[in-house]
Amino acid sequence: MMIDMPQPASMIDIRQPASPARLAFVVVVGLALGLSAPSKAQDFTPPDEETTPARGVHLGLYGFSSRFGVDFTDDQPIIGVALDLGNLGTDRVRFRPSLEVGFGEGSYTYTTNAEIVYRFTSDTEAAVPYVGFGLGVFVRESCGDLDGCPAVWAQFALGFEVHVRNNLDWFIEYHGEDALSRQRFFIGLATRRGF
Repeated sequence: MMIDMPQPASMIDIRQPASPARLAFVVVVGLALGLSAPSKAQDFTPPDEETTPARGVHLGLYGFSSRFGVDFTDDQPIIGVALDLGNLGTDRVRFRPSLEVGFGEGSYTYTTNAEIVYRFTSDTEAAVPYVGFGLGVFVRESCGDLDGCPAVWAQFALGFEVHVRNNLDWFIEYHGEDALSRQRFFIGLATRRGF
């Protein structure tokens, strides 16, 4: 009985053409290894975008938030939405209009705000504290029968966003309205620009 022993590499005849299966295997393995390695060209960010913060006024819909809270002055639950409509001079200063609706005990209140918000850190941080100032228009049900209604109020906002996952943040926010004589507290979700 004779056993076929594999030939050492030095004894393989390299003049014979490779089988199609062996050639396909070598091509597939080569492509897989070549494509799986990260390419530095794909990770390249131009220096201007990497180091220079955005300057100037950039308007557009960059995000929005929905919120739920309480108005402690009227003891009303509040729901609201806010829009992130752009940068003012830097990407940390934002223009943020919002609408808040209070309800309960047969009385509805409506507040429309236009605020300038300063974010103390960039959107890429895990937590972003912010402060805002602006004006709001307050209207309540049967407004025509009440003195001082509608009213234009000075607004103050102080909040904190926590990054949850890509483009989604939880936030808590204190809203001082009517020169801090009306107190509102909110919790909500915010979407932000893509990073």
